[in-house]
Formats: sequence, structure tokens, C-alpha cells
Amino acid sequence: MVALKYVVVGVVVVVVVVAALTLLLPTLHRVPVQYVGPPSGYEAFVPDGQTINYNGHTDPVGDLILSNGNTIQNVVWDGQYAGTIIQNHNQIVQLNNQFVGQTDPVNNQPYVPLQDFYVIKGQVPIEQVTINGQTYYVIEASSINPGNIAGFYTYQGWVPNFVVAINMPGTYAAVLPGNSPVFQWTNTTGTVAYQTMLYEHYYPYLNGRSVVILPNKTLISYGTTDNPSGSAISFASPSQPYNLSS
Repeated sequence: MVALKYVVVGVVVVVVVVAALTLLLPTLHRVPVQYVGPPSGYEAFVPDGQTINYNGHTDPVGDLILSNGNTIQNVVWDGQYAGTIIQNHNQIVQLNNQFVGQTDPVNNQPYVPLQDFYVIKGQVPIEQVTINGQTYYVIEASSINPGNIAGFYTYQGWVPNFVVAINMPGTYAAVLPGNSPVFQWTNTTGTVAYQTMLYEHYYPYLNGRSVVILPNKTLISYGTTDNPSGSAISFASPSQPYNLSS
């Protein structure tokens, strides 16, 4: 009988300890994983500089821009590339702080704030969770083929337009030659073309002077990241040179 009493007491102690730990952890409620976006389209995660401790590690928080330009807020990127995204974003912010307000020496226009974003090809797996009363939408990045994830940066006001553009039939990407007259354009297109190239000199994991060409010949200047650099996303590694007659 004495042994039985000790067993019962031990069980009570374990239950009390588990209950105490449950109270210390954030309240977490999950909804089964859902998939957003068209199977062959592109969506983009846009980090906003905030992070959250999720599943015991630090993840970036931001928005998810869908293929039609609509936005889902309070999105968490969890899994592969989470740390890389945080590092890339911090570097872009640092370079913005250093250069925005100065003047582009080629077109004599002021530099503009750039924004990094991470394009996903195909449907995006998202799990809705509630942590301490706040709803988040968690991208399960580790279940995405690495070839379907690529990093980009451009003028912060163009990111939704960029996502819509690359989902348009007929849109393609090209690289500006070093002597391209686009660098001399006295508009944001010219400024961003030079600025993306400037940033790569200060952070070697960036690659500037790319452009997306829409069917109506509108240009969006942008750059790419070395990591992630999904091989299945053609816009991440353009090789065709652009000229004004393209």
C-alpha cells in the first residue's frame, strides 16, 4: 500500500508540473494547413522588420501579396530561409538608412527606399494560428521546393505591381547593360536601376540592374538575392540583355 501511495503522489506532481508549463507557454490554437494562390502563379512574402518567436525559433513577420495584388497581413515565414530573410531585410534597411536622401549621381534624382520580398511559385501552404489572442498566418516554408522560392528587391511602392506583373502573360525579365540609357532616366525607374546596382557593392548577396518588361513595354527595375534564388523562377536569373528596342 505504501508503494501505491507514492505512485499516486508522483502522478499528481507530474500533472501539476505539466499544468504549470502550459500556463507559461503562449496560448496557441491551430487551423489545418490551407493552400492559397493559383498552382502556376506567383505570390510574395514581404517582411516588415518584425519577428516572432514561433516553435522555439525566430521568424520574420510581414505581408503575403497574392497573384492578383491582394494582401494578407500578419504573415509569419516559418522554416527554411527564415534566418536568411531576416538578415537580407536588415541589410536592405541599413542601406536605405545610409543612402535614401542622397542623390543618384547619374540621373541627379534622390534615392528611394527599397524593399526586399520573397516570391513563391505555386500555391503557398499557410497554417492559421492564434497566439495570445492574435491571429497569424504561418507560411510552412520547409514544405515548399527550394527551387520555387526566390528573393528580390525594388522600390517599396512597386512590390504589389511587381507581383501582379510577373503573373501577366507576356511579361519577361532582362538585364541592363552597364551603358544602358535607362540609368539616365530622370524618374524612379532610372533611379532604382542604378540604386539596386549600388546596393550590391555594399552587400555582396544582392544583384542589381534587372528589369521586368510588361506587355505594354512598361519597365520595373529590380534586383535579386543570391539566397534564396529559386531555379524554377525565371525572373530570379535573367540573362537576356535589355535595349530600348526590345
